[in-house]
Amino acid sequence: MKPFSPQTLTYFFLSRASACPYLPNRVEQMVFTDLSSAGAPKELHDQLSRSGFRRSQGIAYKPNCPDCRACRAVRVPAATFAPGRGLQRIARRSAGITAHIMPAKGRGEHYTLFHRYVRSRHGDGGMAGMSFDDYLAMVQDTPVPLELIEFRDEDGELYGVCLTDILDDGLSLVYSFFDPDMARHSPGNYIIMWHIAEAKRRGLPHVYLGYWIEESRKMAYKARFRPLEAHGPNGWEPL
Repeated sequence: MKPFSPQTLTYFFLSRASACPYLPNRVEQMVFTDLSSAGAPKELHDQLSRSGFRRSQGIAYKPNCPDCRACRAVRVPAATFAPGRGLQRIARRSAGITAHIMPAKGRGEHYTLFHRYVRSRHGDGGMAGMSFDDYLAMVQDTPVPLELIEFRDEDGELYGVCLTDILDDGLSLVYSFFDPDMARHSPGNYIIMWHIAEAKRRGLPHVYLGYWIEESRKMAYKARFRPLEAHGPNGWEPL
């Protein structure tokens, strides 16, 4: 792990408490820092990711909720990933999907799909009202290396998109979205499997999947990716 210069100071802040968007009658609070103000934002981001932080635009954050530790950062060890029968079926159904690695630039076609996705899956959330400028900021406002992975079907139709951070020890899925009409084909699961295969190809050991909450049905799919590691008080441990 590369040490920081003694002249580099990193300031952390605590967000205001608010209602938890995942569990009823819980309070959400985050500890966060501004990566864009760091002297070495990529190195800081890499270190914080290994400590269970996530990134949103120029901010790295981690849950620090009062009286609740339900959120756990999870990652897949790419070399030992072993898909179960369900994931194998998804892989076979998705054999015609192609992936294209692109610069992280906002595109109108992608925004149209993003808007359809969030309206379908998260219509009551804050992202449903995001304008194209908001979307551009989500994609492009980052001080760390980021790739945009575009997925298309056999007919060339846009199937899904993923914003992916490139870490020194893996790939981190920042946000993915897909055609809601294709939900029965489990495109979200396929996008994760593609990243695991891509991490292996690049010689990177991990794929970071964000936070997992055992009690949240929306996050249950992450537990399908075995073996899975979760970050806790003792570091990364098998889930």
